[in-house]
Formats: sequence, structure tokens, C-alpha cells
Amino acid sequence: MERVSVSSSNIRAIGYDPSTSTLEVEFTTGSIYQYHGVPQEEYDALINAASKGKYFGANIKNKYPFTKL
Repeated sequence: MERVSVSSSNIRAIGYDPSTSTLEVEFTTGSIYQYHGVPQEEYDALINAASKGKYFGANIKNKYPFTKL
């Protein structure tokens, strides 16, 4: 999945596959996680959030099933 670099102290890059509703997050630690069943609107809100880390923590983390790659 292609990821887009973002400006964040915690998150290096974010990708999204609308065909599977999969959000992929690469953290600055180098860890990569895929979150499943994430609506397009949630991805759009994350990409446009002033603070990607805060939005991720409040709206995605612990709310969607995930796989660590």
C-alpha cells in the first residue's frame, strides 16, 4: 500500500485502501499497523487533522481491529 508522509511527531506516513477499508499507519518508531474496517471519512479526517497523533488516539486507536506488519 502506498503511504503519504505526514507532519507529526508520532506518525511518519499514512495510507488507505478504499477497496478493503484498510488504513495503514507507519509510526516514527518504524512500526507499521493496518487498521481494518476504517471508513473513507475517517481516513479523510485523519489526513486533514491539525494533530494527526491526537486524532489517531481519539478516533482510531483501540476502535478498529488491527494487524501489526
